[in-house]
Order: sequence, then C-alpha cells, then structure tokens
Amino acid sequence: MTETQSVLPAIELVGLVKEFTGNGETVRAVKGVDMRIEEGEFFSLLGPSGCGKTTTMRMIAGFDEPTSGEVRLHGKDVTGVPPNKRDVNMVFQSYALFPHMTVADNVAFGLRRKGVAKAEAAGRVGEMLEIVGLAGREKRRPAELSGGQQQRVALARALVNDPRALLLDEPLAALDLKLRQSMQVELKRIQREVGITFVFVTHDQGEALTMSDRIAVMNDGRVEQLGSPREIYEHPGSKFVAGFIGTSNLLSGTVTELRDGVAVIGLGDAERIVVPAGDAVMGADLELTVRPEKIDMRVEEPGADRSRLRGTVTEVVYLGTSTNYNVRTSLGTTITVFTQNASDADDIAVRGDSVWLSWEPRHSYAIGA
Repeated sequence: MTETQSVLPAIELVGLVKEFTGNGETVRAVKGVDMRIEEGEFFSLLGPSGCGKTTTMRMIAGFDEPTSGEVRLHGKDVTGVPPNKRDVNMVFQSYALFPHMTVADNVAFGLRRKGVAKAEAAGRVGEMLEIVGLAGREKRRPAELSGGQQQRVALARALVNDPRALLLDEPLAALDLKLRQSMQVELKRIQREVGITFVFVTHDQGEALTMSDRIAVMNDGRVEQLGSPREIYEHPGSKFVAGFIGTSNLLSGTVTELRDGVAVIGLGDAERIVVPAGDAVMGADLELTVRPEKIDMRVEEPGADRSRLRGTVTEVVYLGTSTNYNVRTSLGTTITVFTQNASDADDIAVRGDSVWLSWEPRHSYAIGA
C-alpha cells in the first residue's frame, strides 16, 4: 500500500445536502455535512429523532442520493453508484432474516448470489459464526433464536461478504436493556476482531459513549460536534451537546475577577463560580457546564478556591449504585448532583436540607471554549 492510499479515509462526506419535496414544500434534512471516517474506526452518528443521522447513513449506503455534495469511499466518489456496487453492507433495526432458511443459509445468502463456491462459502460462514458466537447453531431457524442471536445472524450475514465498511442503523433498539448492554460489548469486540470500519447510528448517548472511537453529534441536519467520547462528554462544544450528552448543569454569569489562570464569576455572599481563564476577559458573559458527578455536596462551607453555591435539596432519588439530588440554588436554578453509594452510610442530605455545592475550577467548562 502506498503512502497516499494509507491515509485515505474509509468514508468521506463533502458538503453533503439532502432535500425532500412533498406537498409543495421542500425540507432540508441534511445541511452541508463534511466528515472523515477513518479506516478501522468505530464511528457513531448520534442525535435525536429527525436530526438527519439516518438520512446521512442512507446516502453513504446509496439508498438515498444527495441533493448536492459527494460521498467518497476510500477516495472514490460513489455519488450515483447503486448500493449493490458499493463496498459497504448495512444492518437494519429489523433484522430482515429469511424465516424459512437456517442460520447458515441466511448467512451464506449473499455469497451464493455472488457465485462463491459451496465449499468456500461454507468455510466463510463457519468462520463468521464463530466470530459472532453462534457456532453450533448453523441448522436453527430464526424463530428458534433469541433477539440477540438474531442480531448476530444479521451481523454475520453482512460481514461474511467482507465489506470495507459496515453500516448499522439502530440495530440494538429492539432489544431489552440488559441484552442491549451485552450486545454493545459484543459489537465492539466483533469490530475489533474483524478490523473493518463500523458506522453506527443511534439516539442513545450511553450506547455511543460505550462503543465509539469517535462520535458525530448531529442536530437539525448539521454536525454540532465531532470528537472522542471523552472530548464530547467533558468538553461539549455547544449548549445542545452539553444538554444532549448525559446530564449536565448549565450555568451562566459575568466574569468579575481574573487571577492565577482562572476566571471568577462572583455571585455575592461568598458564592462564586471558578472556571479556567482561557480567553475570558473582565466583564465577559460566560455560559458553562458542570457534570453532576463532579459536584461535592456538604453541609459545611467549602474552601475558597473552589466553585461554591448555596442551595436547598428539593429531591432525592436512590438508584442503587448512586443517589441523585436536585438542589435549588440561590441563583434560582436547579442543579443535579450524583453521589456514588460507596458505603452503607445514610444519605448526605434529605429534602429540605440547606447545603453547599462545590467543585474544582477544572470541572467548570465554558461552552465552546
């Protein structure tokens, strides 16, 4: 492989736009998406219903043609190329297995249509069933399998053709919570083992954070932020991303002091928010976020070097591994705090208690910084 070939992305989207027209109205579902998905990546398109993520995937697969822009697979413009001529396969939410066929026949279906010799097809089917954990179930029919096993058959059927990339459109949505969580781990293992690019569409933030190397968060037809799960969670690039990914407390205020690499938003009466200074200037208005698990809640007044707010506990929810508190602050906002239940001790506070909330300056993140 030449150096030029080695740096080509598996998938590249350039100025991708998709418009749908109906009843005399034009709706722009995808609004100029630019994106590079690298070879061997587990890449997720994440966003709420109607954000354009599935339409984007369908354009990669060739089921929808862009209104403008290009889809490039390994450097080649495939805009206008039909789905069966693109070196990608797609797994849908409905597994679309043939009920009258055995597991082995379902997996071998694509190989037989390509004219692959029977012995070679059988070998490749057996190898793929081993990878997805279904060895020994070759002769069963889909109705004899659990939902998770049917999902694995659909995966094996897509992967046995050795595509350069696999596209997965909310493939775990029909599974119950425990099975879905188990399949998240299995999907990541399978992706590592086969070594091909996976592009995964989901509206489930936890799913995307668990499995992805990188995530594109989409909203209203655009990419709001693209980065690693940690980057997106810890450093949201917009108010939408901060609110959509996990639980986040959104705060705002005016910089009243700059010192020692931090900006201070003074709130009076010993209350303040401290944030890394970055490009902040005196008098600047900042919007910032702090995650619930970063906040310490105590009855005692915290140290002066931390962000600190007074409040009253309005709700306590026990969740087994953690307890969630809602605290109404003196700012008039409600802040959520997660406290891990690492011991058998009673709750830190109960409804109606007056408390102090505090956190380290590095855990205040100015949105868009």
